[in-house]
Amino acid sequence: MERTIHARSPVRINDLGGWTDTWFAGRGRVLNLAVLPGVEVEVKVAANRGRDGRRVKVRVENYGRSFTLDPDAPRPEPHGLLQYAVGCLPVPRDLRLEIALHSSVPAGISAGTSAAVCVALLTALNELQPRKLDGAGIARLAHRVETEKLGRQSGIQDQIAAAHGGISFIDMPRYPEARVRAVRLKPFLWNELERRLCLVTLGRAHRSSVLHGRVIAALEAGGPQLKHIRAMAEIAAVARGHLRAGDLEAYGEAMIRNHECQRALHPSLVSAAADAVSGLARRFGASGWKVNGAGGRGGSMTILASVDDARRRRMIRKIAGLGGGVGIIPVVLSPRGAQAWEA
Repeated sequence: MERTIHARSPVRINDLGGWTDTWFAGRGRVLNLAVLPGVEVEVKVAANRGRDGRRVKVRVENYGRSFTLDPDAPRPEPHGLLQYAVGCLPVPRDLRLEIALHSSVPAGISAGTSAAVCVALLTALNELQPRKLDGAGIARLAHRVETEKLGRQSGIQDQIAAAHGGISFIDMPRYPEARVRAVRLKPFLWNELERRLCLVTLGRAHRSSVLHGRVIAALEAGGPQLKHIRAMAEIAAVARGHLRAGDLEAYGEAMIRNHECQRALHPSLVSAAADAVSGLARRFGASGWKVNGAGGRGGSMTILASVDDARRRRMIRKIAGLGGGVGIIPVVLSPRGAQAWEA
């Protein structure tokens, strides 16, 4: 009998303490928000009557591309992230899978989209396992796919946000270990934070760059930038206290401090487009703003808009008028992390 498994996971924004959840930081703290729309996965399961080795078909809807793979012998191309994710959880040889993936947010906006894709896919495939992983196990496995299988630079926060959802405070005593604590808000405060959040795409896909390599090299060597890493970890802890106390204005101020710490790591981590957006945010009374992820050219920003609805809407219109692909992506907070169910 055929089965259809669905899964979805949120993406991550406003990562206070980002950069500190990495191997070169060694230890760190991050406070981030999981939001929707995110990533959706559909897995159709049928009998593999011919016992064909290439028994998994993948359709990547955002790219209009399909390919088949042997789950017992994943390869780096095409879409190595997907191939290695499928290969991490055994696919019974008597089954054939058709996998469709779709992301409702653009790739390369520095919101942990690739981690969310991996977590959503693993969450769906987890339904085929006799012994299922919990969310923490899914996050660890997704992180290993990116770092060990693909050899990418990856902190631990994106996978955790996708798997856990909500507002996560991540304490990393030693890379890649993590203690994850959910920050619970009263319903009115949750609604108010959600109402004021704005995700702004900066007009081009973010790419890892030579610039990031230079920053990492300097941090690994114990350069002066290390003090900014330590400062961002402290900002994350302080901002957690502000949220728990219901002080969104102080939380917004922490966003700005973190944003400027990223600039201090290297001036080019905050782009001209980001400065244009933050200038409008300041003009229209926003309480906070921060470049998402590592920063640099492209990507996105999170804004904590003014308490005044009219000023928030005027700000949004002005940001949309900047041109160059800069625009607003509507988001809502996701109280849950990755989930899977059968149709």
